[in-house]
Parts: sequence; structure tokens; C-alpha cells
Amino acid sequence: MPELKLAKLPDRTPVKIQISVPPELNKSLQNYAHLYKQAYGQEESIVELIPFMLQEFLSGDREFKRAAKK
Repeated sequence: MPELKLAKLPDRTPVKIQISVPPELNKSLQNYAHLYKQAYGQEESIVELIPFMLQEFLSGDREFKRAAKK
């Protein structure tokens, strides 16, 4: 079973989001969603995963954290 950086998503109220992404990124997001299903046995849509992926990215960005404190 793959160990993904993104933990299993918590229970939540769905949030609708609409973005446009390049085809290469869309394919990568589809692949990630597939690996997520393999890791946790639960299918999640790309739309559901993106906010948590962004949150994980921002929480790991040291420069962003420093700037946010100012």
C-alpha cells in the first residue's frame, strides 16, 4: 500500500471549486486520486482532494509561514 504525504481526508462538508488546469496537471491529479484510493480504499474526487493538497502544500512552505506571521 503506498504511503502518501496527504493523510486520509477527514469527514467534511463538500465545497464546490472550479479551476482550469493544463492537461498534464489533470493527468497527475487523476493519478494521485487513483493512488489515494489504493492507499485508503476510498475513492475521492480530484475536486475533493485539491483543497487538502493545497493546504498541505501551504503548511509545508516555510517562506509562506514566515510571511504570514508578519
